[in-house]
Amino acid sequence: MEINSAACAMEWSIELEKALRSKRPGRAVEAILQMGTRLRQWSGEQEATVEVYNMFGLVPGEDRLFANAILLRLADAFRLGDKNVRLSVARVFLAEFRQRRNRRKNKRIKGIVSKSRVHNHEELLRRVKVVFDTGDVESRALTLVLFGCWADFSKNSAQIRYVILSSLVSSHVLEVKASLFAAGCFCELSDDFGSVVLEMLIHIVTPSDTLMAVRLAGVKVFAKMGCSLSVADRAYKTGLQLLLDSLEEEILIQMMISLSKLASRYMLLISEQVDMLLPFLSRRKTLLMRATALRCLHFIFVKGVCLSSVSASVTEALLSTLDERELPSAMHCEALQILHKIFILSLPKLPSIDTLEFNKLFTIVENASQSPMMSKSLLAIRILAGVSIKLMGRKETDSDCTRSFPLPPRVILLIMDRITLLVKPLSGICDFDSKVLQLVQSLFNLLLHMVGEHPDLGYLVLEKVGLLIEYIANMHDSIVITRQASSTVHETLELKQGKNVAISLKIVYFLNRFLVTCLEHLNEAGVITIQVYDKVKLLVECVRRCNLFDYYTQAIYSLLLHSRIIWDCNINKQICDLDRNKDIFLPHCSVEHNIFTLECAKKMLTEKDYWYAYRAATHAACQGAWITSAYIFGQLIKNVQSDVCYSWLNSLAQFAHSERTIQFLLLPEQGSSLAHWLGMKKLPITLSSNSFRVIGQNAAGNIIEPTCIEALVGVHYGLWSSGQTLEAASEMGPAFYFQRWFLALRAKYMGIVLDMLKSFGTIPFNQKIPGNDGQLGGSFMVDCLKSLQQSTKVSFRLMRLSQEFDLIAASFVGMDVKSTRILSALSLSCLVLAFSFGFTLFIPNLIACENSNNCGLEGPKDCFKAMLVQKLVGMLWHIDQDTSTNLCLLFEDSRQHRNCFHLQATNQNLNMGCEAKDIFSICSYVASTVLALQNEAKRMQNEEILAKIINDCLKLMVDVISKGIRIPFRTPTYFFKVRPCIGSQLFAANTDTRNTDEISVLRGTHLSLNLCLQLKNVPPDLPFQLIKVYCILSCSLSFQMPRSSGGNKEQMQGPFQAWENDDLVEMNEELFRYVTESTKKNDNIKRGRDTEVDNDGGDVKAFARFDPKEKGQGFASCLLDISCFPEGSYAIKWHSCCIDSRGSYWSLLPLNTRPVFTVKKI
Repeated sequence: MEINSAACAMEWSIELEKALRSKRPGRAVEAILQMGTRLRQWSGEQEATVEVYNMFGLVPGEDRLFANAILLRLADAFRLGDKNVRLSVARVFLAEFRQRRNRRKNKRIKGIVSKSRVHNHEELLRRVKVVFDTGDVESRALTLVLFGCWADFSKNSAQIRYVILSSLVSSHVLEVKASLFAAGCFCELSDDFGSVVLEMLIHIVTPSDTLMAVRLAGVKVFAKMGCSLSVADRAYKTGLQLLLDSLEEEILIQMMISLSKLASRYMLLISEQVDMLLPFLSRRKTLLMRATALRCLHFIFVKGVCLSSVSASVTEALLSTLDERELPSAMHCEALQILHKIFILSLPKLPSIDTLEFNKLFTIVENASQSPMMSKSLLAIRILAGVSIKLMGRKETDSDCTRSFPLPPRVILLIMDRITLLVKPLSGICDFDSKVLQLVQSLFNLLLHMVGEHPDLGYLVLEKVGLLIEYIANMHDSIVITRQASSTVHETLELKQGKNVAISLKIVYFLNRFLVTCLEHLNEAGVITIQVYDKVKLLVECVRRCNLFDYYTQAIYSLLLHSRIIWDCNINKQICDLDRNKDIFLPHCSVEHNIFTLECAKKMLTEKDYWYAYRAATHAACQGAWITSAYIFGQLIKNVQSDVCYSWLNSLAQFAHSERTIQFLLLPEQGSSLAHWLGMKKLPITLSSNSFRVIGQNAAGNIIEPTCIEALVGVHYGLWSSGQTLEAASEMGPAFYFQRWFLALRAKYMGIVLDMLKSFGTIPFNQKIPGNDGQLGGSFMVDCLKSLQQSTKVSFRLMRLSQEFDLIAASFVGMDVKSTRILSALSLSCLVLAFSFGFTLFIPNLIACENSNNCGLEGPKDCFKAMLVQKLVGMLWHIDQDTSTNLCLLFEDSRQHRNCFHLQATNQNLNMGCEAKDIFSICSYVASTVLALQNEAKRMQNEEILAKIINDCLKLMVDVISKGIRIPFRTPTYFFKVRPCIGSQLFAANTDTRNTDEISVLRGTHLSLNLCLQLKNVPPDLPFQLIKVYCILSCSLSFQMPRSSGGNKEQMQGPFQAWENDDLVEMNEELFRYVTESTKKNDNIKRGRDTEVDNDGGDVKAFARFDPKEKGQGFASCLLDISCFPEGSYAIKWHSCCIDSRGSYWSLLPLNTRPVFTVKKI
C-alpha cells in the first residue's frame, strides 16, 4: 500500500525544520523547493478522512497539524530569510497556485492552502505582512504575490485588502504589477472587491503618461472579473469602451485577449465579443491586430460554447482570411481550425448552402489543402472530409450541392494525391522525415473514417491504394536502374537506397494494416463484392512481383487472401448457386496462398530474420492462418535463450498446432495438398492422416465418428497444455494473465463440445425410430434420454462460459476494438450453443430436467430460460429482428428483453464481424427450428411422435456443433500484447484499532473495516481516466480456513487466477447491477461508505465506492454482519470494477490476496 501525503506530513515537517536550521549554503533554498514539489502533490489529494487516518495509523487531524506547521515554517523562512529564500518561497506557492487553477473542474480537491484546510491563516498572514511593512520594494512585491496565491483565505482580511489597494497607486512599477496580480486573484473570488478594483483600473489604464508595462498589467486584470455575471458584464462594457477609445495597438491587442477570456465564461457575452472581433480581421487593420483577433476567435470557438449561434459573417470572414495567400501560414492554420470546429459540429444546424457558395468554399479550402505546409494542408483536408461526411448524411431536399457536387470522391483523390506527394521524396536523395510518415498515417486514418461512415467509397479507396503500391514498386525499380547506371557514386546511392527501402517498407506495412481495417469496415456494411476481391488479389500479386518488398511484407499481404472476408467473397465467386444455409462456413482458401506464405516464412527463418518471422506468425494467428503460425512458432523455439521466451513460444506452438488440427479437419483437400508440398520441401510439419478426416457438409453424423472425436481430444489436450506451459514463465507475473485465461476458456469450450459429442456417439441417428405398439423401448430411447438430460446441464455450463468470455473482455482495460469483437463473438457462440442444448426448456411435454436447479445456476429453470432469451435478444434486437421475434415467441415473458441499462459493459456492443455473422446465421436457424419443434410438440398425440421430436432435437444439437466448429477461429490481437494488466489491490484493517496486521472481531458482533484500494499498472498514456471505482466484498461460513493456516496472517498462496475462481462471474454480475442502480440514482451513494449489506443463510455481501486520486488510491469503509459466524478464521472474497471518463464499465482483476479476519471469543 502506497503511503500518501497525509501519512508523510510529520516526516516532511521534520525534514524541512532540519534543513532550514542547516548552516550549509543553499540547503534552505533546496529544501524549500523540494517542499514545493511535495505541496503540489499534497494539493492534488483530497482531505484525509477517517478511513485514511485508521489505515495509516494516524491521529485524526494529525495531517492538518503538520501541514500548518509546514506553512508556518515557510512563512518564517520568508520573514527571516534572505532574498534567495524569499524568492524560493514565492515560487513554491506560485507553482501551487497555478496547479490549483488548472484543476478547478475538480471541486472536491481544493488545495493545501485553501481556507478550509488552513486553520491558522491569520497567523500566517501576520508573519508575512511583516515583510511588506519592513522590506524593500522587491520584498513587498513578493509579499503581494503570496497574498494573491493565498486569496482563498486572505481576501477576507481588511488589512490585506487595504495593502493591495494602496499598492495599486505606488510609484514603484514592480510593486504595482505585483498588486495587480493579487487584485486579479481577489477579483475572481470577491464581487465587492472586484467592483472597487474596476473603478481603479480605469485610472490606471487610461492615462497615457502611465508606463506601458503597468497599463498592460492592468488590462490583464479585466480577464479575471468573472466572479459573477453582474460584475463581468460591467467589466466587459468598461473594457470594450476603453478598447474603442484607445488608439494604441498594444492596449488594443491585450484588451482583445482579456475581453475574450472574460466573455468565454458567460454565454450572454460571447456573441457580442465575436461581433467585436470580426472587424479586426479586415485588411485595414495591422497584421498583428488581425492575428490577435483570429487567435481570440480560436480561443472562443475551441471552448465550444458559441457553436449554436454561428453567423454567416464569421464563416465569410474566415474564408476571406484563407483567400489571402500572403498572410502567414500560422494564421491560415488557426482559421482552418475554427472552420473545422464550425463545420463538424454546426453543419447540420447551418442554413442550406447553395451550389455557388459551396463551390467557393470548396475552392478556397482545396487550395489550402495543397499548401506545402503540412499542418495547414492536413487541416484543410480534414475539413473537406468532415464536410463531405456530414453533407452525405443530410437528407434535406434543399441540399442541391450534395447532389450536383461529388465531394467525397474528390476528397479521396485529394488525400491520395497528398499521400503520393509525401512519398515522392523517396525517389530523390533527400532525407525523409519521420514526421512526414506520421502525416501519411494521419491521412490514411482519415480515409478509414470516411470508409467507415460511407462504405460505398471503399472500392475507390482500394483502387487508389493499389495505385500507390504500384507507384512505390515502380519507383524502386527506377532507383535500381539509376543505381546501376551511376557506378561512380555507388557508395552514396547504396546508403540512400537502404534508407529509401526502409521507409518504403514502413509505408507498405501501414498500408497492410489499413487494408485489413478497411476490409472489415466493408464487411460490416455488407458491401464486399467480387470486384473488391479482385482488387485485393491484384494488390497481393503486385507485392509479390516487386523485388523491393521483403519476405515479411509478402507474407502479410498474402495473408490478406486468407482473411475470412475474402473467403466468403471467394465462395460467392466460385459457387454462386451455393445454398449458404447448408454450408455457410467452409472456407475455400486457396492452397496456393498458403504455400506461398509458408515459403516466405521458411526464407525468413533461413535468413535468421526471427523478429519479423515472429511478427508474421502473430499476424497469421490473428487472421486464422494456423498452418503458417504453427510452423513459425515451432521453429522459433529452437532459437531462443531465455526461459520465459521459450515458455511463451512453446505455448504458442501448442496453441497453433491445436487450431491447425481443427483447420485440417475442415479443409481435408487443402490438408492433403499441403502435406504433399511439405513432403517435397521437407518442412518439419507433421500431418496426421486423421487430420484429413472429412466432416460432411450435410451429414451431421460425421462429426461424432471416433476418428474425428479422437482428433478433437488431441486438440483439447493441446489447448490445456498450452496454458500449463505458460505457468513456467512465473517471473512475468501478471503479464500473461490474459493469455492463460483465454487459453483456459478455449480449452473449456472444446471440453464441453467433446462431452456432448461423446454422448452422441452411441446414438444411431440414421436407423428407424423404434416403437412397440405406442410404447417406447430399446436402448435407442434410453441413450436419447440420457443425452437430453446431459444437454440441459451442458446448457448451463455454456451459459456460464459465455459470461466468462464477457468478463475477460471487460477485465483488461483499454483492449482494442478488434479483440473485443472476437471475444464478444465467442461469448455469443457459447450463448447460441447454450440455447441449442437447452431446447428442452422451451418444448413442453418433452422431458423434465430434474436436476436443473443443481447444475451450477442459482434459481429455477424458468429463471435460466428467461436470462438465456433476454441475453440473446439483447444482442440480436438491432441486428436481426426476425430471429429476435422467434426467440420471444419461445418464452412467454418476452417483455423483459427490452430491459436495458444506460450503463453498459464494454463488451456488449457487438458489430457484424465475420464470426458474428456466422453465429447469427446459426442462431436464426436454431430459433426457427426449435419454434417449429415447439409447435409440433404442442400438437403431438402419441409417444411415437415424441420419439421423432427427440430424435430431431438431437440431430439439431449435432448439426449446431458441426456448424459451430466450422466457424474459423482467430486470435484476438490483444493476445500478443504481453504486458502487466491493469488491476487493483485491496487492503483492509479494523476501524477500531491501529494494528493493520491483524483483523479480528468478537463473536456476535459486526465487522467494521477500513478499506484502501490501489490501482496498479495503469499506463500513463491511457486515453481515458478511471474516475470511479466500486468493490464488492463477500464472506460466507464456507470460507472458513483451517486452524493450521496460522490465523489471519496467513494469506492465500500463489497468484490470482481468474479462470479458476468459481465466484468471480457471479460477483462481477452483482457488482455490475449495483453500479448500474447506483448510477441511475444520480450518485446518491455517500462517498466511501458501505451502502448495502446482504445476509442470506450465512452469506454476507457489502459494497463500497472509492474515488481514486492521481496515484490511483482510494479509501472507503464497510460493515459486514458476521454476528452468526462461529470462532475461527475466514477469508473475504472481493472483486472491484471501475467506470472510465467515457462511461464504460471495466472489471478489475484482484492482484493481491484476500483479507483474512478472525472471530474470537467474547
